[in-house]
Amino acid sequence: MPELPDIAVYLEALEARILGRRLQKVRLTSPFLLRTAVPPITAAEGRRVTALRRLGKRIVVALEDSSQGDLFLVLHLMIAGRLHWKPSGAPLAGKFALAAFDFAEGSLTLTEAGSKKRAALHLLQGEAALAAHDPGGLEVTIAGLPAFAGALTARNHTLKRALTDPRIFSGIGNAYSDEILHRARLSPVAMTQKLTDEEIARLFAATGATLADWVARLSAEAAGGFPEKVTAFRKDMAVHGRYGRPCPVCGTTVQRIRHADNETNYCPRCQTGGRLLADRSLSALLKKDWPRSIDELEQQRGKP
Repeated sequence: MPELPDIAVYLEALEARILGRRLQKVRLTSPFLLRTAVPPITAAEGRRVTALRRLGKRIVVALEDSSQGDLFLVLHLMIAGRLHWKPSGAPLAGKFALAAFDFAEGSLTLTEAGSKKRAALHLLQGEAALAAHDPGGLEVTIAGLPAFAGALTARNHTLKRALTDPRIFSGIGNAYSDEILHRARLSPVAMTQKLTDEEIARLFAATGATLADWVARLSAEAAGGFPEKVTAFRKDMAVHGRYGRPCPVCGTTVQRIRHADNETNYCPRCQTGGRLLADRSLSALLKKDWPRSIDELEQQRGKP
């Protein structure tokens, strides 16, 4: 799922292409994409884009005032939704094409790979309607340490859950939470209310630095073009998507915890003091044979 750095770079590209431009037409290939009926989607046509913003992991396109108040197109890309910039009026070809937003300068198209169509488009009228779609998470890139600490410790969750809960923190998902926790040298299963002040401060610094670094990297990668390589798995990541590969800091093999469709990646030496975290499927299968530390695991694999 595109997270804060990906959405930030999408917005940067969109500002250069559609800000101040008039939306001529909205084309939809799937009736399931549009989740609102009032106002009708045709109400957005002919209106000028006045602002672009991020709302959690959503992209908000503000349209010029009407007699009934502001209009907002809200796109939630979910896991597999991606945006593309095409020549104006480009056909919506292929089974993954869901929508096109036509401008005189080009067409913004939306695709979603896979059979599960989860991406969503809303057309909302007024700030109150838009606010109802805000999960309410803290904007960590502009928050101070006291606000961060308060949000983090309000309830006792694992760090992984807290970072990825949109009601607690805005825009962070599975990929960047792994990177943040590795940078902070903290276990994904550490409990929020048991952290020391120093650990909270370290996590706060790692969160801001990780997000800022990846916004800069992705922006440089796009180099003024439209970002077409939006993915949760990047070769320069420290641990996310790198199960079985060496940690770039200490060389220890990156481990994982799998739950449903999600996988948490971590370095046992950098983050858990050498302890292996129980993977529900593997530890249940191996039972007493499940290694308790990275040293035991490496001995089992015949490493010196």
